[in-house]
Formats: sequence, structure tokens, C-alpha cells
Amino acid sequence: MKIMRVEKTLVSTNRIGEMGHRPLLVVQEKEGGPRSVAVDAVGCIPGDWVICVGSSAAREAAGSKEYPSDLTIVGIIDNWSPE
Repeated sequence: MKIMRVEKTLVSTNRIGEMGHRPLLVVQEKEGGPRSVAVDAVGCIPGDWVICVGSSAAREAAGSKEYPSDLTIVGIIDNWSPE
């Protein structure tokens, strides 16, 4: 699991059918660090600190072992200071 911050929504009009209509969000582990795209399974907004899972856990958290995700948000952190 990783703690990451939601930066913004990613709009993708063309997707493979298996992805359905789940929201995609741009997340960062730390400010200035590399960005990743995560499937939002819990309803986040930009600025939220979240818990992300990867690999097969990400696919199951997104709804199915067949889901094409390698990073899924599974929780919103209520109180977090990155320092």
C-alpha cells in the first residue's frame, strides 16, 4: 500500500470496455515526484490524501480480477501530515 495525494481528474474519452466508467485520477506520492494514474474506487476529490494498492490487489479493489488496473485507491485518509 502507498499513501498518495490526488492531484486532479484524468479525462479519457476512449477506453477499453472492461474499464467501464470508473473515474481515473492523477496521484503523486510526494510533491514534485512522479505522477501515476489510479482508479478511484471510493470517491475522492483533488487534494485528498489516499491509500492506494497495486498489482492484483488493485484489480480486485477496482471490481474484478480481470479489471485492467495496477493502481487503485481504496481509502481516503481523514488526517495526514506528509512531514
